[in-house]
Order: sequence, then structure tokens, then C-alpha cells
Amino acid sequence: MSIQDKVIAIIAEQAVLEPSDVTLESTLEDLGIDSLGLVESIFAIEEEFDITVPFNANAPEESDFDISNVAAIIAGIEKLTTETA
Repeated sequence: MSIQDKVIAIIAEQAVLEPSDVTLESTLEDLGIDSLGLVESIFAIEEEFDITVPFNANAPEESDFDISNVAAIIAGIEKLTTETA
């Protein structure tokens, strides 16, 4: 399973949707994921990929991690996994 597939599966699980309902253009807001769901998604992603996502839930706008849409999240995770490899 690719990074993209894993991330989409994690996000879909948080949104209580099927992975096929999650597109690369989807925003977390589009998917109905609130701030708590975002934090849970980040934790699940960190655990799945054994990485630390540079994201501060208390100040998301100050984060270097782009959560604007699913594609941006995947790109960020691919970058982090490459850096830690």
C-alpha cells in the first residue's frame, strides 16, 4: 500500500467515510473533520509512518505542515518519510 493510500485510509477512517469518498482535492473541512479529528489523524499518521509531524494543534496557522487539502498532507508526509529514511 502506498503512502497516498495509507493516508487516505487514515483520513477516511477519521471522517467515517469510505476511502473512495476522499479525493486529493478534499479539504478536511469538506470531509467533516474537526480539530479533534485532525489531531487524531495526525497521531495515526505519526504512528503509521514512525515520523513526527511538525504540527501544533493549538496554533495550526503557525505550523510548517500544510493541511490545506489531502494532496498537501500526503506531500508533507512523503517529504517527512524521505527525510527520516
